[in-house]
Amino acid sequence: MKVMVETSARHLHVSQEDLVTLFGEGAVLSNKKDLSQPGQFATNEKVEVVGPKGSLKMSILGPVRPETQVELALTDARKLGITAPIRESGDLAGTPGCKLVGPAGEVEISSGVIIAKRHIHFNPDEAKEAGVVDKQVVSVKLNYNDRSLIFGDVVCRVSPKYALAMHIDTDESNAAGLPGTFDGEIIL
Repeated sequence: MKVMVETSARHLHVSQEDLVTLFGEGAVLSNKKDLSQPGQFATNEKVEVVGPKGSLKMSILGPVRPETQVELALTDARKLGITAPIRESGDLAGTPGCKLVGPAGEVEISSGVIIAKRHIHFNPDEAKEAGVVDKQVVSVKLNYNDRSLIFGDVVCRVSPKYALAMHIDTDESNAAGLPGTFDGEIIL
């Protein structure tokens, strides 16, 4: 089965409480661009993410979440001086934290910095068609510009809230030489 592979650049998700601290009372996330996952969007709001060695200006993805979470590529983590584990989104226990600086204030998160594990979003019908179940691990083959690459350890995430798309970080996208979105082949 074919799957669209998208590059998920560094970004963060914020809680409502942290949004207010960073941007002020009454702050809301403004939609800059809809993303492939239903209801998800890139916002106009950006914050500075500060680690022991440096900082990066990063975009926030909406809508707000129960917990603030920073998603980096390994290269970004090294620049910040943060040893972030590779985890599924939302699996934040025992992860390092950082400082977030917005126009109205600062937030020190004690955990929540991760390298997002590569994954494929499926709705239940798409998962059935592909022959996969939630949390199953598969591989995906890409062949762009005569540069074949197989990504292993790809987690299948199944929910009625999802639409079919694979997400990799910028380091992984650069390793495959991808120019943007590209179709890969799921290998069971």
